[in-house]
Amino acid sequence: MKRMANLTALRPWLLLVAAMAAASWSGGVARVDALGMNWGTQATHQLPPKIVVQMLKDNGIKKVKLFDADESTLSALAGTGIEVMVAIPNVLLDRMTDYDTAKEWVRRNVSRYNFDGGVTIKYVAVGNEPFLAAYNGTFDKVTFPALQNIQNALDEAGLGDTVKATVPLNADVYMSPTDNPVPSAGRWRPDISDLMTQMVQFLSNHSAPFTVNIYPFISLFLNDNFPVDFAFFDGGAGVTPVVDNGVSYTNVFDANFDTLVAALKASGHGDLPVVVGEVGWPTDGDKHATNAYAQRFYNGLLKRLAANAGTPVRPNQYIEVYLFGLLDEDIKSVAPGNFERHWGILRYDGQPKYPMDLTGQGQNTMLVPAQGVEYMSRTWCVINTESPNMDKLADNINFACTFADCTALGFGSTCGGMDSNGNASYAFFFFFE
Repeated sequence: MKRMANLTALRPWLLLVAAMAAASWSGGVARVDALGMNWGTQATHQLPPKIVVQMLKDNGIKKVKLFDADESTLSALAGTGIEVMVAIPNVLLDRMTDYDTAKEWVRRNVSRYNFDGGVTIKYVAVGNEPFLAAYNGTFDKVTFPALQNIQNALDEAGLGDTVKATVPLNADVYMSPTDNPVPSAGRWRPDISDLMTQMVQFLSNHSAPFTVNIYPFISLFLNDNFPVDFAFFDGGAGVTPVVDNGVSYTNVFDANFDTLVAALKASGHGDLPVVVGEVGWPTDGDKHATNAYAQRFYNGLLKRLAANAGTPVRPNQYIEVYLFGLLDEDIKSVAPGNFERHWGILRYDGQPKYPMDLTGQGQNTMLVPAQGVEYMSRTWCVINTESPNMDKLADNINFACTFADCTALGFGSTCGGMDSNGNASYAFFFFFE
């Protein structure tokens, strides 16, 4: 692949900035307690919340972003001082358009934990990427009313000064025009432009941040012509910069973030704080989803955070980030790609995949793993090649993979080179596990 980053190669990203991962904007000294972590729970063998919380504490992680407001999770977080972003799933957004329902949700999931020794809830995520283009407008009419009701309910409960409602959005809500595909030309996606302008005004009025998910990995996944080094932070010398009105961009993270800032500025809110809801790199399920690439990405990102590098448009600022994610999730939908189940910096059982230093100081050691995990006996399913039904092998593999996670068997994945017998043993091992 050519080591260059001209506008032609980057155009699919600049026009359809879908699903990349992001950053936040706030001043301060680089420290691990400003780093957040996404904690998803779409797994067949979930670790007990108390084990996960202890692991967060052991690794100095003091901010966590959830995708619901599960009682057992919040109970485990009580008294820890870990800052929490609780969430309202998209399927509940329609219900939140009723103010009384929104007030009851706030009472049960926020006010209830607001006591000494309770849960330090800082944000309520109203939905998760509800304006994603792939949803075809399903949540367009309910998201903003839900946001308004939740923030107003927080205000009425006396929590509005310390708990802010926000909407984690996919990076496809903004774009640059075809005839000028550069960050400074960033604008809201035309079909939701008026809606985004209203929502940004509301966030500003309530001193709430804009939350965005940006994924450089997706640039590589969607476009074989995308320059690989432009997805990372260490390829400056080997990448021809994208120059935008005298500003040079050597990585897609900065370019994407500043495209958002341009869209905010065009709406009259160029200084609105931005929180990064998700940023990360998967380790399986695609030729670019490897431990080596994930480690390279995080090393570059975390060093930049520690250096308060900011972006060209917002320089010398600490970028607050929620890494995505903490653990692999083996029952996530693979509609976007097989990599969806492999975003964790830790495996399903809480064991680290590769060395990393969350402080960005380059002390790359293994994270502290989950403690007290109970394992099944070390036994494996192995195919009986003498079976008289070997002609049904392919159908049986497909059946097993309907219920088990077989994403590692795909092209470019870690186990993608096995024969049918190996695939069968793998599939049925995870089917019965």
